[in-house]
Amino acid sequence: MDTTFGVPPEGENIRSLVEQRLRQAVKEDGAKVSVEWRGEQKHLNVISLPVDMLYFNPDTHRIRAQRTLDPERNRILEEEPWGVAAQTYLRDLLRCRPSNPNQTDPDYTALMDELDDVGQKEPGIVSPHGILVDGNTRCAALRDLGIKDIRVGVLPSDTSRRDINSVELSLQLRRDKRRDYSYINRLIAIEEELRSGRREEDVARDFNIKTKTLQQDRWVYQLIMDAIDRSSTQHGSALRLVDFEEQQEKLRELHRDYHKAAAADPDAAERLKESRLAMVVLNYPKTSIRLAEADFYARYLDERLPGTLRPAPQETASVAIPGLPGVEVEDAAADVKITRALTDLLLQAKAAAQVVDGPGAAKAGEADSLLKQARDTFNVAVKMAGQNAQLQKRQVAVPERLTDAADYVNQCAAEFADAKAKRALDEDAFDDALIVLRASLERLAKQAGRTFTSPGDGVAWLLDTVRGK
Repeated sequence: MDTTFGVPPEGENIRSLVEQRLRQAVKEDGAKVSVEWRGEQKHLNVISLPVDMLYFNPDTHRIRAQRTLDPERNRILEEEPWGVAAQTYLRDLLRCRPSNPNQTDPDYTALMDELDDVGQKEPGIVSPHGILVDGNTRCAALRDLGIKDIRVGVLPSDTSRRDINSVELSLQLRRDKRRDYSYINRLIAIEEELRSGRREEDVARDFNIKTKTLQQDRWVYQLIMDAIDRSSTQHGSALRLVDFEEQQEKLRELHRDYHKAAAADPDAAERLKESRLAMVVLNYPKTSIRLAEADFYARYLDERLPGTLRPAPQETASVAIPGLPGVEVEDAAADVKITRALTDLLLQAKAAAQVVDGPGAAKAGEADSLLKQARDTFNVAVKMAGQNAQLQKRQVAVPERLTDAADYVNQCAAEFADAKAKRALDEDAFDDALIVLRASLERLAKQAGRTFTSPGDGVAWLLDTVRGK
């Protein structure tokens, strides 16, 4: 990252106005706002500035992922960040819903209502040249409301681009902030902090999360980046970071179950990951995605896939290890490769279906049809997996009920001795309870006698006990 943005076109005029108003603020010993500045707390004087004079921060983490929604406008933003077109794009992004740029963010609407009702509660932060460090969204909302001025604290005269990003991040991570970064923008901010050379433990503390949670989020971020790379089509379309905005909990669960499976069988973990990623692409709810275990493809999908969705047969191959001449290992197993191939197909179809113009637009309808076919096939597979899961629960429930009953009997035996010693045993009630227990065992024995032709020791004991009453 460059150390400076350069000075915006009206930067020097803004600086003159800022210095004038700061002198008055110092003279009046007016309001101040505190920020973390290069490792220590700094108290900034608060002044009012015209909202139309200030510049939205091109680096703000609030809309970092959303910038790529329009490649052409993003290119203009990178080349001329202070131009009208770039600043208009930033303003549009600040208003939109992180997961759907075609909708106004409800949080933005709520912010406008609050500003309209009670005014600006907390001051924003600007650089000496008028770049908004904190308060980009508030400034956009004030403009939309027709309010002319915004209260801001002003950073020192030697403020760099790095300072602007550090202050923005530290303010965002305060627990009292009202509007959090979106999930993907938070992941991007974490990665940027780590790439700057900071330790995971320190970044986790700043983000108010455990180091284990930070590592989980980093795994998810790499999974998303890999999925985007795999979604690239020959026409240049690909999925975007914002396409994963609402998948946070699904991907975190995937991380947990993947690592649990990998401890016993790495190949099984890969198959599970690929099947669940495919279901994320198809936008299944968490409850359905949980049904996809390592055998989901082979057990429920393989025989049901239509020809348009069936991956070509996969074979293993030997891969040379760099730096070790003559040493080769097998790459991924064939069943992992075929599961991955189906996921790749769905990732690319999802990317192609979202194209509205350009070379790939003609393929959008075909890709959408493919996704519908996939959804129909997966619907049947999910139903079958769900039925099997219910069957397994019932199979497990029967012995678990007996184990629970045994625990109660053991507890009863301990309390029986205590009640007897204290002469507090109700013998008649105890006898009545045993009769109820006997009737229950008789019903259970009747079911077991009809089921087992060659009973084991436990079933044989139950049958003999009931018969010998």
